[in-house]
Amino acid sequence: MLYEFTDVTDGELTVENGQLPVETVKEGQKSLDEFGDFNLELRDEVIQDAADSGISIDDAFFEHMAARLEAAGEIETADRASFEGVISNKNIRIDGSGGNPLDSDGVLSVIICDFHEESRPVTINAPDAKRMFGRLANFLIFARQAEFRSKLQEGSSGAGLADTIAATWSSLSKIKLLLITNAIYRARTDAVSAGQIDNIPVTYNIWDLSRFHRYETSAQAREDLVIDFRHNYGGAIPALAASMLCGELESYLMVIPGHQLAEIYDKWGARLLESNVRSFLQAKGKVNQGIRDTIKNEPTMFFSYNNGVSATADRVETEPSPEGLRIVSASNLQIVNGGQTTASIHAAKRSSPESLANVHVQMKLTVVPPKRSDEVVPKISEYANSQNKVSVADFFSNNPFHVRIEEYSRRILAPAAEGTNRETKWFYERARGQYLVERAKRSDAERRRFDMEFPKAHFFAKTDLAKAEFSFRCRPDTVSKGAQKNFGEFSKEIGGLWAKKDARFDETWYRRLIAKLIVFRHLEKVVPRQEWYPGGYRANIVTYAIAKLVADVEEMNLLIDLDDVWRLQSVPDELECALLKSAEEAAKILSQPILNIKNISEWAKKQACWENLRCKKIEYGTLFIHSLVKPEEAKAVERDGRRDSAIVSGIEAQSKVVSLGGDYWARLRAWGNANMNFAPKDDGILKVCATIPGRLPTEKQCLAALGSLERARANGYHDENEVPRVKISGLNRPH
Repeated sequence: MLYEFTDVTDGELTVENGQLPVETVKEGQKSLDEFGDFNLELRDEVIQDAADSGISIDDAFFEHMAARLEAAGEIETADRASFEGVISNKNIRIDGSGGNPLDSDGVLSVIICDFHEESRPVTINAPDAKRMFGRLANFLIFARQAEFRSKLQEGSSGAGLADTIAATWSSLSKIKLLLITNAIYRARTDAVSAGQIDNIPVTYNIWDLSRFHRYETSAQAREDLVIDFRHNYGGAIPALAASMLCGELESYLMVIPGHQLAEIYDKWGARLLESNVRSFLQAKGKVNQGIRDTIKNEPTMFFSYNNGVSATADRVETEPSPEGLRIVSASNLQIVNGGQTTASIHAAKRSSPESLANVHVQMKLTVVPPKRSDEVVPKISEYANSQNKVSVADFFSNNPFHVRIEEYSRRILAPAAEGTNRETKWFYERARGQYLVERAKRSDAERRRFDMEFPKAHFFAKTDLAKAEFSFRCRPDTVSKGAQKNFGEFSKEIGGLWAKKDARFDETWYRRLIAKLIVFRHLEKVVPRQEWYPGGYRANIVTYAIAKLVADVEEMNLLIDLDDVWRLQSVPDELECALLKSAEEAAKILSQPILNIKNISEWAKKQACWENLRCKKIEYGTLFIHSLVKPEEAKAVERDGRRDSAIVSGIEAQSKVVSLGGDYWARLRAWGNANMNFAPKDDGILKVCATIPGRLPTEKQCLAALGSLERARANGYHDENEVPRVKISGLNRPH
């Protein structure tokens, strides 16, 4: 839709020489063919998703790629908001945002997409990028004009975002222009300064095919982020080498000025925080009141009162000086503990910048090679003396909860879906990149077998798990806040339940989790095909529809038969019909915001939105009511499942313990008594195992012995004579 306005001359994006600056760090000489398979798979996924669900290709591309930006910490959340037009001969376009800037330290992130359907990767150059960023900047400029906003279609995503921009403009601290594309852009562009709009600093960033490929195939959720203290942040930092005598890894003790840490965070934001710490902060709120008050009222005491931060880096550059060693730069600097300290210091940069001159922060920096990151970083975070010591540890991918779900996903066969005769498995990606790595290391024939065993449609990650689970826990407002914030809240809740009784997360729970994923994904496909579908907000409608149906069924003292969904590996007709009735009502509620909210994406994040839907009366029909199950029937299935699993896991455990042999268990017992003091009961069981083959331990004793082994490994135990590890299921189940 085109609109005619007078030309805009105030507040345009100002850049040096009228051009966007381009960094000169090159991607290297990789050929387009190296990204060909990745592009082809990505393109096919986007096109297939659009075809299956009836959404546009642009919508599908945005959902696929913006979710990756969210996981990488580039944006707080991913909200689709589209508008394209020409005003006063100015091209305008926007495809989405990173949510309300008031929720992200005043940073407004806006997104433009560039999808190419060619099977081979294409390239774009600096003029192409400049043209797209110009259209994005034009939307920001016009969004502040009441006349422009009045002409936008009421209730549209573009109108909602324009209202949010206008309402929050005076609170903005920075604007981030983001280009998402499956083309290849040869230069590296990461948080590059692009001048100002109305005195607000603007940066731009390009996520192209090669960058997405690096992100997908790397083991850690990190970008190639280099902190140059000397040239960009006021000078190298004095440091004391703390690993000169016996340290296995390089480590340093540093004292970093508060203003320097604030400047670093100002540029890199949440990407500076290790991904699990980022999830924790999103769940808790970023600015700690006590830290803020110390900075404002007693800045000279900050060093004494605060526990400081713990950080890691892939590598550091040091230099000698007359005063001692100094850290010049750090590659992939990540704060693994002290995220609230860092975010609070950054907040003080705006509220009381003069206080930062007297603030100093202690930093423990450990250089961890990427290949050891999964092993070492969680332990650094867990053991560090930090305000959030216990809570942060719960978010790491090697938490026992995630390890157990991964083990189930590699072992439990899903029934053959209707029309097929092959059982498959669901692949849980506990750590990012696992799925692609597992496929890549196989031969062509092995890869075909892998694809049949783990179809791409059966892939799910931690955030997918959290979305489905929280939808069924009637938390649609939380789900609507974005994958990462939802995952943070999910981790808090599940972590508490796990600590109380981890046995509840058994194989039956896993099968029902997969059933929830099946329901969620099926509804994603069928909702856009409905006549009442308003266009856009598919994700919000889906989570609200599921939550509404679950809440209504629970009021009947009944449950949705998830075991039936698992057996069918699909959604029964009567359940689909009920879900669509709920979804239609959800769409109405979502499209009618109250509380003076005009942005539907923001309305979906409010508990008031959920309460409005919850109280609506919906008639689902007798066929659906008859398909439901009583709670006691569901409990009976759980009991049967635990009994069957206990029998199988006990046999597996006994086989494993016997195969390791008596000498192995004798060595473990000796190590444990010297290093961690096994409980008398555990020591007695290990003593029995050490007599193999003279005496055969019971299945229950074998399960306990393997539990002692896992605890010892977590505390550093390693047996040089051990054969490669074999995972045994159900070690923590009660018998």
